[in-house]
Amino acid sequence: MGNYILTLDQGTTSSRAILFDAQQNILGLAQKELTQFYPREGWVEHDPMEIWSSQSAVMMEVIAQSGVDPRDIAAIGLANQRETTVVWDRSTGLPAYNAICWQCRRTADRVDLLCAEGLEGHIRETTGLLPDAYFSATKLSWILDKVDPSREKARRGELLFGTVDSWLVWKLTGGRVHVTDATNASRTMLYDIHRLCWDDTLLRALDIPAAMLPRVVECSEIYGETDLAGARIPIAGMAGDQQAALFGQTCFAPGEAKNTYGTGCFLLMNTGETPCVSKNGLLTTVAMRRGGRTQYALEGSAFTGGAVIQWLRDGLGILSDSSEAEPMARRVKDTGGVYLVPAFTGLGAPYWDMYARGCLLGVTRGTRREHIVRAAEESIAYQVWDLVSAMEKDTGLTLSALNADGGASRDGFLLQFQSDLLGRPVRRPAIRETTALGAAYLAGLAVGIWKDESELKSLWRQNAVFSPEMGADRRRTLLRDWHRAVERSRSWAEPSGT
Repeated sequence: MGNYILTLDQGTTSSRAILFDAQQNILGLAQKELTQFYPREGWVEHDPMEIWSSQSAVMMEVIAQSGVDPRDIAAIGLANQRETTVVWDRSTGLPAYNAICWQCRRTADRVDLLCAEGLEGHIRETTGLLPDAYFSATKLSWILDKVDPSREKARRGELLFGTVDSWLVWKLTGGRVHVTDATNASRTMLYDIHRLCWDDTLLRALDIPAAMLPRVVECSEIYGETDLAGARIPIAGMAGDQQAALFGQTCFAPGEAKNTYGTGCFLLMNTGETPCVSKNGLLTTVAMRRGGRTQYALEGSAFTGGAVIQWLRDGLGILSDSSEAEPMARRVKDTGGVYLVPAFTGLGAPYWDMYARGCLLGVTRGTRREHIVRAAEESIAYQVWDLVSAMEKDTGLTLSALNADGGASRDGFLLQFQSDLLGRPVRRPAIRETTALGAAYLAGLAVGIWKDESELKSLWRQNAVFSPEMGADRRRTLLRDWHRAVERSRSWAEPSGT
């Protein structure tokens, strides 16, 4: 058996592959952007075949790039964008409809109906989630109404459902394995996180046949094999991207937390083997299931994090490349009173307002594009402040420092402003690819590359620390005006039908 781990990191905006050795060195990295489809306002879709083809392409590219013999790869680990919903035909292996992305808001009215039927409390108690169109359940129901309204094909098991992890494992194994891991299952709004099984009440409420659901497995075990350039390689680790990042940041103990600055922002705190019920708009979710043990996490999600910079580039055209955001933000001493609330697809925790929409406030004749770019950068940090504040209220703990990862964590301006707002250090790891690293850890543990979590903990290294420089009065004023801006964005869009 070789000493290399190949990680597939399938995200919202790109498919990536990274090859690690046993010392966590990155031997190769390949990435391919993923097309975003916006059929209607608030709707977001991906092409499942493009997800597969792009992921397959970067997998082969990274092998060629590294020069490693595929026979020396011990295992494949997989991390994926969560909640995104795929339905495909068992016999043909073709998608029945485009993948409905986690960002998509088309099923908000279906969530309202579930609540009207008195299921809000059941959803919260059973799944650990708040009823929202963010999760997979109502997306799956919507697709079935379009492609199999009678549910006959689904009941016969001819149509299969999965989040992106399920879809990729199905394709990697040539249709032999239909599974999902406990972390991804816990994000569907169909999974009982206490009994660790699919919930019959919610399946009935949404008319979802159990025959189309994947088998739920642990995050670190061998699920099947794939053929890679003639080598049979086990697929041995799998987790939703945020839980994979939590594992990659070695947050193995209760009270340890990380924030991922990706397309969205995701703050997770390990709460151990006891679920913590939030009173401040956070979610209870499965952090990891391994070796028969289930650990839980408290999670806060902001739907639009780094995606706001992508919007400046692709939507407004005021950036030609996302890397321009940081230097442009530094050209002005502040935003000139401008606030951008990037509620493009609603607000996540702690507000959970499906009908909030983005707004730009405080604009004057003197406002320049630099002010807008800086306001966009700062909006990411404000949202994370809201998540940290809610988490501390729920747990009674005060974070001594925040571990940062994700693509936007390369932005020194953002992390410094984040430290200023929080009034505590923000730490960036030496390996910022913590999502991919977490999936590699899970796969490596399953095949014996690493012995245990203590060995992984000893490998973690810090790259930079950002310490607070802002005064308390200035911090209070900025946060006050941010919350004024948030209130103006809320409930802007009226509920509409499908």
